[in-house]
Amino acid sequence: MWTMTEEKAKPTNAELKKILNIGIKLSTEKNRDHLLASILENGMDITHCDASTLYLFEDGKLHFKIMKTLSQHISRGEDGELIDDMPPVPMTERNVCSYAALHREIINIPDVYDNTRFDFSGPKKYDALTGYHTQSLLVIPIENNEDELIGVLQLLNAMDEEGNVIPFDSEYEIIIRSLGAQAAIEMTNLKYVQEVKRQLRSFVEAMSTAIDERTPYNGSHTRKVAEYAGMIADYINKQHQAGACDDYFDENRKDKLELAALLHDIGKMVVPLSIMNRATRLDRDLGTVETRFRLLEAYYTIDHMKGRIDEQEYQKRISYLRESLDFIHRIDGKGVLDDADYDRVQELAGHSYVNDAGEPLPYLTKREKDRLSIRKGTLTEDDRRQMEYHVVMTEKILGKVWFNKNYEDVPKWAASHHELLDGSGYPRHLKGEDLELETRIITVADVYDALTARDRPYKKPVSQEKALGILKDMADEGKLDCRLVDYLAAAVLEKEKKGVVKECQRKQE
Repeated sequence: MWTMTEEKAKPTNAELKKILNIGIKLSTEKNRDHLLASILENGMDITHCDASTLYLFEDGKLHFKIMKTLSQHISRGEDGELIDDMPPVPMTERNVCSYAALHREIINIPDVYDNTRFDFSGPKKYDALTGYHTQSLLVIPIENNEDELIGVLQLLNAMDEEGNVIPFDSEYEIIIRSLGAQAAIEMTNLKYVQEVKRQLRSFVEAMSTAIDERTPYNGSHTRKVAEYAGMIADYINKQHQAGACDDYFDENRKDKLELAALLHDIGKMVVPLSIMNRATRLDRDLGTVETRFRLLEAYYTIDHMKGRIDEQEYQKRISYLRESLDFIHRIDGKGVLDDADYDRVQELAGHSYVNDAGEPLPYLTKREKDRLSIRKGTLTEDDRRQMEYHVVMTEKILGKVWFNKNYEDVPKWAASHHELLDGSGYPRHLKGEDLELETRIITVADVYDALTARDRPYKKPVSQEKALGILKDMADEGKLDCRLVDYLAAAVLEKEKKGVVKECQRKQE
């Protein structure tokens, strides 16, 4: 049975010191949900009350954020979960919380059942349903240093040491309001920090989109690398929670990792598209070769008609040209060039047609010979050097951007994604001890996407199983972090299983 006494709860010297310590703690809290919970819990603790509700002012209404009643063991919203079964409070003069918000006024009511100024039909209905008895009430608007309304803190049923309900002492009003104001300032600061982060993130995503859209063969690479990097970080956290891993990625650390992943290929902005988009060895030069071979046929036909070469020699040369062009077509898109094909390219490049003026017309130019002689892929050594130079340009470009202390390592992680643990990577040939965990993660994610990507012009995608096998081979060779390869494999398989389950559920629906 709730009873009401005339005594009022007043702050003691010890409590005042506690309030100062609370203020210091609030100034160091970086999590918005924890900060909001701290406002409510400390407000209840200072005033020795039984229940409290914290409302946030959003979209012109007061939304339930946190609700807590000690005597009924009720606690909702403290971990950030939504209280979506409680409709927002409209801003009307008859509602005590709305009134406090509209007029920025503290409302202190000793007994709500004796108050006719405000409409307390809602609390009275709640009391009737639950057996609770709402009596003393303290409502305090929460404002920041720019006079912006953040929300409202409603405290219910202050109690004395014997557990009797008593009115809230007026001395608490300024203390709780001060506490709320300080928390509101910290919330505003957090909001600014989040806005800066969102702005940086949006800029980075815009740049990564520009990189990917520059070529149709790189349409989702940076986003996929960031996704895989995030998956590895999430799996590391699972291992950490299980006590199997010391590393942990909080929200801020994971955000920096993903930003570095999104920026890792920004240097490709300076790589020529003729290299970026080269689908075959000759690519667009194939048409030039075809035209030259038709011209050579025409020259030999004229020589035959003028009697410079006999029928047998003519047929031999025409047949050689046509067979050679078929050969060029065959190896142009071939993944790996074997020794026999390589030797044939060298032999073909040694042929020329010599005109009446003694001027030679080579069957293949040096550039065409070099490209057709590529043992693997579509890039010459010079092309590859230009492509690899993108990591140097990534470092140079990001070196022109100011990153604050929180993000100062992002450029380094991004520019080192082609370094390998054994020092065989590029451009600096760094080794394991010089490569931070974030760099190692991005490297594994980058290699995996490069292997499995379906939009690369110069190769067919590798299956998930084969790609993970290649990664494990590279780890066994000392090039990649074996632990991270295992984490990626586990994370990819987990995602695949979830996808299968969702698809089954969708079909059942």
